[in-house]
Amino acid sequence: MKKPLIGFISLGCPKNQIDTEVMLRELVDAGYDITSEDYEADVIIVNTCAFIESAKQEAIDNILDVAWLKKHRKLKGIVCCGCLAQRYREQIFEELPEVDAVVGTGSIHNIVTAVEEVWAGKKYLSCEPNEALRLGGERVVTTPDYTAYIKVAEGCDNRCSYCAIPDIRGPFRSRPMEDIVEEAKSLEALGVKELVIVAQDTSRYGLDLYGEYALAALLKKLTVETTIPWFRLLYCYPDKITDELITEMRENDRVLPYIDLPIQHISDGMLKAMNRHGDGKLVRETVKRLREGVPGITIRTTAIVGFPGETEEDFEELCEYVKEAKFDRFGAFPYSREEDTPAYDLPDQIDEQVKQDRYDTLMALQLDIHEELNAKKIGKTVKVLCEGFDPVAETCFGRSEADAPEIDGKIYFSAKNRPAEGEFITVKVTDAIDYDLFGEVE
Repeated sequence: MKKPLIGFISLGCPKNQIDTEVMLRELVDAGYDITSEDYEADVIIVNTCAFIESAKQEAIDNILDVAWLKKHRKLKGIVCCGCLAQRYREQIFEELPEVDAVVGTGSIHNIVTAVEEVWAGKKYLSCEPNEALRLGGERVVTTPDYTAYIKVAEGCDNRCSYCAIPDIRGPFRSRPMEDIVEEAKSLEALGVKELVIVAQDTSRYGLDLYGEYALAALLKKLTVETTIPWFRLLYCYPDKITDELITEMRENDRVLPYIDLPIQHISDGMLKAMNRHGDGKLVRETVKRLREGVPGITIRTTAIVGFPGETEEDFEELCEYVKEAKFDRFGAFPYSREEDTPAYDLPDQIDEQVKQDRYDTLMALQLDIHEELNAKKIGKTVKVLCEGFDPVAETCFGRSEADAPEIDGKIYFSAKNRPAEGEFITVKVTDAIDYDLFGEVE
C-alpha cells in the first residue's frame, strides 16, 4: 500500500519543536516522505501549543486552515499532537471534527501508528501518561545546521497558579547526563556550533536523579566531552540558581554569559498569589548574584501583568523594579485566564483593557531601557554567529552571545568577504535601532 506524503506544522516553544523533530525521525525511519508544502501532503500533523489562550487559538486556526485542504486539495487526514491534544483530548473530536487523530504529549512515539490508522480511514486517539514517555530519541533537526536545542528534562513540579503545564506535561523528570551528552555529540557531528539547553524548568535539572541540582555538573560534562563552542541556558528559575551554576558560567568560557530567568513579578503579594517559589527579595538577590558573579551577563526575563488582584501599587512596584534592574532582554504578557488552574477562580479578575494598558506601559518602558543599553554598545566589538545574508537590505546578519535564537534581536553587518552561515566573526557596532544592532566586520 502506498505510503502517504506527510506535512508538519510545529507551533509553540523549542521544547515542542524537539518533539516534532523526534516524530519526524520516527516517520522517516518508517519509510515516510516529508513535504514542506502543505498542499502536497496526504496527511498533515499539527503539533500544537496550549499554554495560554492565544496559543490555543493559533493551534485551532492552523487546524482549520489545514482543513480547507481536505475539501480543495489531496489532503486525507489531520493529526493533532502536542499540548492542545493532551489538554483537550475529550473535546477535540467533538469541537474539531476535521481532526482524524489525537496524539498527546505522552504518546509522541505512537506517531507512526496514528498516521497508519488515519490513512486507513480510522479515527485514532492516544494520550498515554506522560510519566511513561521515553525521553530523548533520535531527531530530524529542523533548526539551521549551526544551532540546535537539547531538552534535558520533561514536565514540571512548580505548580504556578496560572499555569496548566504540570497537568499537560506531567511531573518533572530529568534525563541521565550520559544520554544528554551522547545526543550532544551527535549534534556536534552535524556541525552544531550553538546548543541551547531547554526544559520546562532547566535549573531544576538532576534533582530527581541525583538528589541535587546538577545543571552546573551537566554543563561541565558537556564542555569536556564535546567541542561545541556555545552553550546557552533558557527557562531557569530564580529560586534554583546555585553558586555552582554561577561559578560554571563565569569560569567556563563556552557557557555563554546569558540566562533566561522568568521572574513573572516583583510584588510579594503577586508572587504568593502566583505560587511562585520565593519572594521579591529572592528575585532581587538572584539578579544581583548573577550580575556580580558573571561579569557582563545578559539576563532575559518575563513578567505577567493583570494577574487577579494586581493593584496599581503592585504594578507600579513592578515598573520601578524594571527601571532599576534594567534587564537586557524583557518580555511582558497580559495574564491569560486558564481553566483548570487555581488562578482561574481567584477573585478580583482584571479588566482586559487594564491588562493591555499595563502591558503597553511596561513594554514602552523597556524599549527605552533597551535603547539606552544598546547605545552603550556602539563602538564596541562583539563576536557574532553569522546566520545569513539579506539580499533586500544587502547586508549580513547574525547573533551575538547576548541574543538567543528567534526570541532576541539581530546584528546586521557589512563585510567585504561574506562569511558563511555558522561562521564566527568579529563585528564592530556602529549603530542601534530599537532592538537590533548594526555594524561592520573588523
